[in-house]
Amino acid sequence: MPLSPMNRREFVKKSAVTGAAVAAAGTVAAVPAQAAEQQRDCHPRTWSFSVLGTTDLHSHVFDWDYYKDAAYTDKAGNSVGVARVATLIKQQREAKGEDHVLLVDAGDIIQGTSLAYYFARVDPITGTDGKKGPRHPMAVAMNHMRYDAAALGNHEFNYGIEVLRKFESQCHFPLLGANALDAKTLRPAFHPYTVKRIRVPGAPDIKVGILGLTNPGIALWDKDNVSGKMVFPGLVEQAKKYVPRLRALGCDVVFLTDHSGLDGSSSYGDELPYVENASNLVAEQVPGIDAILVGHTHVEVPSYTVKNAETGEEVLLSEPYCWGYRLSVFDFELELHHGQWKVTSKTAQTLNPNTVDEDPEIKKLLEADHELVVKYVNTAVGTCTADLSAADSCWKDVPIMDFIHKVQTESVKAGLSAADAALPLISVAAPFSRTADIPQGSVTIKDIAGLYIYDNTLYGKKLTGAQLKDYLEFAAKYYHQVPAGTKVDTATLTNANSFWDYMYDTAAGVGYEIDIAQPEGSRIKNLTYNGAAVADDQVFVVAVNNYRANGGSGYPHIAAAPIAYSSTNEIRQLMIDYVTAKKSLDPADFAVTNWKLTQAGTPVF
Repeated sequence: MPLSPMNRREFVKKSAVTGAAVAAAGTVAAVPAQAAEQQRDCHPRTWSFSVLGTTDLHSHVFDWDYYKDAAYTDKAGNSVGVARVATLIKQQREAKGEDHVLLVDAGDIIQGTSLAYYFARVDPITGTDGKKGPRHPMAVAMNHMRYDAAALGNHEFNYGIEVLRKFESQCHFPLLGANALDAKTLRPAFHPYTVKRIRVPGAPDIKVGILGLTNPGIALWDKDNVSGKMVFPGLVEQAKKYVPRLRALGCDVVFLTDHSGLDGSSSYGDELPYVENASNLVAEQVPGIDAILVGHTHVEVPSYTVKNAETGEEVLLSEPYCWGYRLSVFDFELELHHGQWKVTSKTAQTLNPNTVDEDPEIKKLLEADHELVVKYVNTAVGTCTADLSAADSCWKDVPIMDFIHKVQTESVKAGLSAADAALPLISVAAPFSRTADIPQGSVTIKDIAGLYIYDNTLYGKKLTGAQLKDYLEFAAKYYHQVPAGTKVDTATLTNANSFWDYMYDTAAGVGYEIDIAQPEGSRIKNLTYNGAAVADDQVFVVAVNNYRANGGSGYPHIAAAPIAYSSTNEIRQLMIDYVTAKKSLDPADFAVTNWKLTQAGTPVF
């Protein structure tokens, strides 16, 4: 039966169909060409919009390296900082239209530079002595850039929940964490999602649901800050709960921002029942997702697709590196079908901001904050009798690493009980930066901060001799196997098994050799303490950072080991305090060569 004229008009209005006719029950009603053109202008049936994405900004506002006190440079010609990215975003908005662009971040915002440390510890945003604190520079910058949402990163929790909550209160956009739950109620501790409306004149709004997921590893890495307060279930589990909810709310597009990589790996082994880098698994196992902004792993993935196992639909993923190196651009094309928008195509790419200038408005807003931090990092704390370089720290026992070990050992020793003080005390630490250098002469905060770039705190944990050997064997998988008689090339020697520098621990206080000619698991030779072979049942106190002590990088035994000491003081600050107290940093006070690489027993270097 043909539709009545009134029903036909309502049908056309509701579905916003543009064209020459409307068919109903086999009857075609013609629409004059002129009217069709007017209808096409007033009631569009296709529309496009973009989601721009950043991740792992780590408080890089300007194109500046606080550790070197100079403009940032690297071999690839990258720039850093949201000030440059902001210029790209302005260009995207100008080209596509302000109302055609959303802006999202995938986490790790408030930790990672001296600027981040300054506004968390030196002049904290939480205030001191009852006085109101400053606004966080990243909140100022991101508010100016008009972010629509950001996922929580694991490093958001490094300075404690109070600092994070203060940062959240300063942001004009929600911090999302669908799998950051209150430990008692198991209800979301942060907004799980937000829904944005893209206005389409003469047609229904396009509803974009943005779901944020953070990293389950927070439960390990920031155990001291979150234990008993928050829990962090898996990304797949929470996405299965919230993606259907967004679809039920009428979202035409579901976009995820995940602080989680896309290879299905976990650095913490089986310490947690949830995968660390699960974005690919979310895409594969949870139907109803259109695209995912990926973070956490500091890599560039311009465009990557995963087929959903249930629907067969392709999910689009992109990861824009870190520090503002890149900007991900997701472009969506939609078509209106019976009053509902459907995605007809989607593409992703990454843009490089190294060819544009920094946003002058952000420079104006934050130049004074930047100068405060520059002044702080250039504060002299003492002197050094010799140049200490970390250039060879990944394959040689060098004095600059022994400086870290010395501070860790002394700090733990001072806090041990009488019973534990009788045990042998050793230290483990990783070479975080091969470019670190403490110069001969004046030593500043930036020199020490450049060596110890993370805000780790210090633990003392107890391991047996057998467990210590397992620990060192695990560390030794960092090296590629190089058979005896084969030349060792340092350019290709390290980072086997995607085991990065920050994951590789060396030890001080025990002697040992790493035989790189041997297969993994059989490399630690001649493990001794005070010249005697380490016994399997001998108990050691091990000075270790909180990240490793709580299971970071998946080392065996350490997470479950008994605690002999713990502190909330950052190791970097303990190093600064050491130099300040001593006034002079002298390698003669701490440099000891206690480990070396060998090939079938022959020293490599």
